[in-house]
Amino acid sequence: MTVGIAYLDGPRLARAVLAASDWVAAGREEINRINVFPVPDGDTGTNFSLTLRSVADALRALGDAPLPATAGAMALAAVLGARGNSGMMLAHFLLGFADGLGQRHRADAPAIAWALREGADRVYASLDDPREGTILTVAREVAGAAEGGALASPDLAEFLHRVLLTGEAALARTPELMPALKEAGVVDAGGKAFVRMLEGVVRLVDGDPIVPMAESGEPATVPAAMVEVAVERDYQFCTELVVRGAQLPTANEARAAMHAFGGSVQVAAAGDVLKIHVHTDVPEAVFTYAARWGRVEGTKADDMRAQHRRLAHPGRRPVAVVTDTASDLADLLLDRHHIALVPLQVSFGGESFRDRLELRPEEFYRRLREARDLPTTSQPAPADFVRILRDARAEANEVLAVLLGGNLSGTFGSAQAAVRAAGISGVHLVDSRSASLGLGMLALRGAELAEAGWTGADVVRELERVRSRSGMLLTVDRFDYLLRSGRVSRGKAWIGGMLDVKPILTLDERGRVVPLDRVRGREQTIPRVLSWLDRRLTPRPTVLRFGVAHAEAPEVAERVREALVTAYRPRDCFVSLATGVLATHVGPGAWAIFYQIEDETPVRPADATGGKSRNDT
Repeated sequence: MTVGIAYLDGPRLARAVLAASDWVAAGREEINRINVFPVPDGDTGTNFSLTLRSVADALRALGDAPLPATAGAMALAAVLGARGNSGMMLAHFLLGFADGLGQRHRADAPAIAWALREGADRVYASLDDPREGTILTVAREVAGAAEGGALASPDLAEFLHRVLLTGEAALARTPELMPALKEAGVVDAGGKAFVRMLEGVVRLVDGDPIVPMAESGEPATVPAAMVEVAVERDYQFCTELVVRGAQLPTANEARAAMHAFGGSVQVAAAGDVLKIHVHTDVPEAVFTYAARWGRVEGTKADDMRAQHRRLAHPGRRPVAVVTDTASDLADLLLDRHHIALVPLQVSFGGESFRDRLELRPEEFYRRLREARDLPTTSQPAPADFVRILRDARAEANEVLAVLLGGNLSGTFGSAQAAVRAAGISGVHLVDSRSASLGLGMLALRGAELAEAGWTGADVVRELERVRSRSGMLLTVDRFDYLLRSGRVSRGKAWIGGMLDVKPILTLDERGRVVPLDRVRGREQTIPRVLSWLDRRLTPRPTVLRFGVAHAEAPEVAERVREALVTAYRPRDCFVSLATGVLATHVGPGAWAIFYQIEDETPVRPADATGGKSRNDT
């Protein structure tokens, strides 16, 4: 008998996860729309999708690896990236799935069936009050179908089709098991996300493309918005955190402790990491208590009642914000502030990729280490600009696009051409005159002002004022990348390399890279850069943001971050691995400090008779 696909290995598992992530992301808004249980806050699709995307990103960074390493990286990334109830359940499922695979380097159908059973059992064991009619039911019945399917055929393609059909049937029955679903006329949102994950894998096997779902012309009803939130029963904040430490409690012990603060408690453990999810009215008390176990990081507390109100009164946004992938803003910030990304292009030899979408930063650096020729970058394709600006304009009265500096790239000019050619009205274009987190922080400030009710024109004026008081200090570890970019002459590059001279570069008022200083030796670079920064920030600003971007120099970036936080107590200090767009021109080991001064933001014009100052927003 001929077997189409006989086994699963590390690269195949990684490709399956990437396909599943893309397919869930394509349908996440539909999943959000039907999210009525356990809390009708309309974010199950987003949480499941972002959790799965964290896994996909980790596997892209890992590259081709044996099955045990791939499964282990998948499980750890799921724990660290888990968001919401659905994300935590997915993390538990993937932990069990990875344990079920064990140390096999190849898994056939019976081994995969065993791993699916381990995943389903792990989800059940993670909950104090397992409820049928949810993702639990779907996962359990999928595991049962897998066990039967493994006996019926060794072909994984046939096996996966059988598993998917069972998952779809189990999902269709969830309203009969959960009164809240039946009343709202929907299936379980978490179960639907789980089935879409399986469907993405099957589509990969079948060779079907992963494309976004078509949008209908009429606004869809939102069942989650129709379900009443019982204030006396439901907690206000969906609270999450990561705890790292050498002496952590067990997951069961941590779960028992968290019950003192609220409900919907889930705890996932992986090595020296605990991921905690709890619905509570006192998120700060949760963070304080967890700090006794280790270092608390990655905290969030989303107001579920506010989320529900937004579902019931969606409306159009006054101003939508767009930036490009050179901005280096974290996915969490982009999602939180609904900032859309236009991808620049990165090319290795004959292969071209859309930055961050098809080539994550971690994968870029892996390719860079192996490449015989250095990569090149180019501005976004006009079609990408038109599509994203049109999408943003469709959901908002105005669009604010904050883009990579015009003297650093043709991106800004490409945006101007796209707006003219497509005739898109209501678009404000802002030349950041910067890159990386200098661009990102300016876009973030624009999004905050838009959320506070500022008009597009008013935001543009304020960003231009902030831009004039912001800056960058950049240093590189190698001269050859600067040489190719034309920033230094061949003679200076040779002398600099011989003498171990490190340049310090900055941006002038027009956004052009210009030399500022030079220092001999890597150890002298940080003190000299901080000295220049101190001169520029004397007297001290009141409201200040920093960004530290690095090209695979995480230890240096952390030292710099600690120094900035200690000396300036900024509002934010972001640290980011620079995308390939920047790293292509500055090379590995480069790092930069971006600062943004937001003092004296004027009263919002619409509130001239009684509005708040910047420090109150």
